[in-house]
Amino acid sequence: MNAYTSMVAVGDSFTEGMSDFRPDGTCRGWADLVAERLAADTPGFAYANLAIRGKLIRQIVDEQVDTAAAMRPDLVTFAGGMNDVMRPACDMDALTARVRYAIRTLAGTARTVVLFRVIDPTRRMRGATRLLPRITRLLALVDELAVEHDAVVVDLFSSRVFDSPGLWAPDRIHLNTEGHRRVAEATLRALGVPPAFDWDTPLPADTIRRRDRAAADLRWARAHAGPWIARRLTGQSSGDGRVPKRPELDPFG
Repeated sequence: MNAYTSMVAVGDSFTEGMSDFRPDGTCRGWADLVAERLAADTPGFAYANLAIRGKLIRQIVDEQVDTAAAMRPDLVTFAGGMNDVMRPACDMDALTARVRYAIRTLAGTARTVVLFRVIDPTRRMRGATRLLPRITRLLALVDELAVEHDAVVVDLFSSRVFDSPGLWAPDRIHLNTEGHRRVAEATLRALGVPPAFDWDTPLPADTIRRRDRAAADLRWARAHAGPWIARRLTGQSSGDGRVPKRPELDPFG
């Protein structure tokens, strides 16, 4: 395992840590867990997390990438693009160009870049199959850039464990605490950190009755799907007005 002295995390809600909440209501998430583990092995380890929920790839590039590169961290993680992919008018050519720019920029100053093969939503979310061509293109781009820049890849797409509802928050879009714990362990394993547990171990089968599932679907549509659609129609984002939770590369703690 390489010894890292600093880490910067770039991205959207996945990296901010949405739905893994501390008692004070702030987000923790997989990136904080990775930083905590690396800090335990390296006194003075510094960490910044620039990710903000709801950000599109254009916003991630414009608002986070150059800032992260200027910090010159040993380790930088990049995850983004799925908010674009989920929108009907997604321009995949523009998305691809911006991701290329982001990784080229980050790789120019960081010793190690971590990329993610996104979680497969098609077995878990109704209607997500229509997104598969875009997701497949995004996966191919990650694989290509990993080779080009000698990046570390965390392959979440190939794992079936994330099909389990037990790893997702009530909104069905964001990972819950256990889901983030699994991603953190997968990331640490990809970085060569000795395993703490088997992150890919399946959860017990979901035995919810069909009638109960239908009622849960209705509650989800009212509480989460409806507001999400409304924000898309009005051009709003859950990240509007928010600032990064750890904007500076400071000692972890």
